[in-house]
Amino acid sequence: MAAAKKVFLVTGSSSGIGKAIVESAARAGHRVFASARTPATLHDRVGDGSIEPLRLDVTDAEEIRQAVAACLDRAGRIDVLVNNAGYGQMGAVEDLPLERWRAEFDVNFFGVIEMIRAVLPAMRRQGSGRIVNIGSIAGKIAYPFGGPYCSSKFALEALSDALRLEVERFGIRVVLIDPGPITTRFGDRVRQETAAITADPTSAYHDVYASAHERFRKESALSARPPEAVARVVLKAASTGRPRARYIVTPMARFFSLARRFCPDAVLDAVMRRKFR
Repeated sequence: MAAAKKVFLVTGSSSGIGKAIVESAARAGHRVFASARTPATLHDRVGDGSIEPLRLDVTDAEEIRQAVAACLDRAGRIDVLVNNAGYGQMGAVEDLPLERWRAEFDVNFFGVIEMIRAVLPAMRRQGSGRIVNIGSIAGKIAYPFGGPYCSSKFALEALSDALRLEVERFGIRVVLIDPGPITTRFGDRVRQETAAITADPTSAYHDVYASAHERFRKESALSARPPEAVARVVLKAASTGRPRARYIVTPMARFFSLARRFCPDAVLDAVMRRKFR
């Protein structure tokens, strides 16, 4: 599998990490199916045909079925599924309505499960395949006002661990990529999703939202890496003969991954209080 040209299916390909993965895989000579809720956003990178756009909303089971069927019809196989689609919300656990929690999990977690279930029969028939889940360091260490996003990424960690052991007998490998801050439009979407909640003057947390978000933005910007840093790791995980179960991307992610393993909760709580006071 390491040397052959592969067929990639990538979710959330319209910008940021997904865009970088799609373009990097195509440059490496792979055939790439790039999916997005609005395929028109992908047309500027279709180019020579090595990137093929697909309409795909990961919360729509029928669109998932059709997208996977289209890949198999055109290419005959799917070698690498990259579950990249996702977004975040900001707000205290108390403030965010339950429907916003469900919406977060529908994209970041249940959409991943639907994609995996859709491609596994084909990968089993092939006797090979890679499932690459794009997690986050927020799936290892939670921060205040990020409860829904962190929870969805913690869940993705557990899903990846369980799935890895279930499907290895079929020649399928499961890899989790945990990036830290990346220079994408992720923060803009966070603000759009939760603008009304964080601006609500009746919230018991209203006075701390603005300062906490600004501090988080500044610290993230200082250590952010371009999305191509994640794309390089994805290509490595997709091509190497024996991929690792996890890859940590960016210095901040590596720092917090080590901190989670070795620091007592009281120490980590003190760090978070200082950052989000």
